[in-house]
Amino acid sequence: MKTRRAVLTALASLTALGLLTACGSGDAAVNEIKPEGQKDTGINIGPNQNRVHTAKVDAIAGKLPEAVRKRGTLILGVSAKSNPPLAFRATDDKTLIGVELDLATLVADTLGLKPEFNPVSWENLFVGLDSGKYDAVFSNVTVTEERKDKYDFATYRLDDLAFEAKKGSGWTVKGPEDVSGKRIAVGSGTNQEKILVDWSRQNEKAGRKGVDIKYYDNTTDYYLALQSGRIDGYLGPNPTVAYHVASAGQTEAVGKFSGAGAGLQGKIAATTKKDSGLVAAYAAAIDHLVANGTYAEVLKRWGLSGEAVTKSEINPPGLPRTKN
Repeated sequence: MKTRRAVLTALASLTALGLLTACGSGDAAVNEIKPEGQKDTGINIGPNQNRVHTAKVDAIAGKLPEAVRKRGTLILGVSAKSNPPLAFRATDDKTLIGVELDLATLVADTLGLKPEFNPVSWENLFVGLDSGKYDAVFSNVTVTEERKDKYDFATYRLDDLAFEAKKGSGWTVKGPEDVSGKRIAVGSGTNQEKILVDWSRQNEKAGRKGVDIKYYDNTTDYYLALQSGRIDGYLGPNPTVAYHVASAGQTEAVGKFSGAGAGLQGKIAATTKKDSGLVAAYAAAIDHLVANGTYAEVLKRWGLSGEAVTKSEINPPGLPRTKN
């Protein structure tokens, strides 16, 4: 887990590379990165987030099922792993912060509900949805055709993936042939795993070696394996890869792709159990946030303006099903 100064150094590195919109130095005393030459507040990575908020919209809140309105809370599943700038721990090493939590808070505000965040492992996000424990998951979930069988989606960010390799690897990934015979780590059950498995099959069909896919429990394990030479690369969400490349200084991004595969731009979405009656309220809330500017404010804060959408789509085309 990063110390306060390590997190500040990492964010300063990101700003210098243009991966975050602010450009300046860290101020450990106030837990923020302050833009050089500006007097306004920088990027807050402390436990007191002062998150962007918005007012309740009765017409949108009215789209919620009555039971949720009466309860007064929006019960949300989020990632328990440290994946800055998506979801990670603040400088107190306890408080969960990041763009996912900020956007979920805005959606809850619009619906007149108090957000209740439940940090769990990736697989348990979906277990929680299946059991009805969570009203939604905000955790960098990509729309896929297979997931649409069980879940409803309201999109709120574009989805890009990136390959990460040891610095100076001299390796560039442009397509399946570039990972033939390579040892690549990926998160189990993720859409990037699905893409990598498909690429491996394409290679084998073309007479090339497949991909030697590796799995680890934690993101830190991937990075240790990468540095020790036990794997050749890691495929993960582009924002987290960009963050790690800048903060660690030991790796490089060697390829960037849509999270929905070739020919389709991937979309990240608020995810809810199919036919829960919640997805229309989420989509309307996100559209409202786009219109009133708070959505753009949050993305800018975390350096993800390039992943903005102009409106929320309900169950759009997603990553295609795997062909057997």
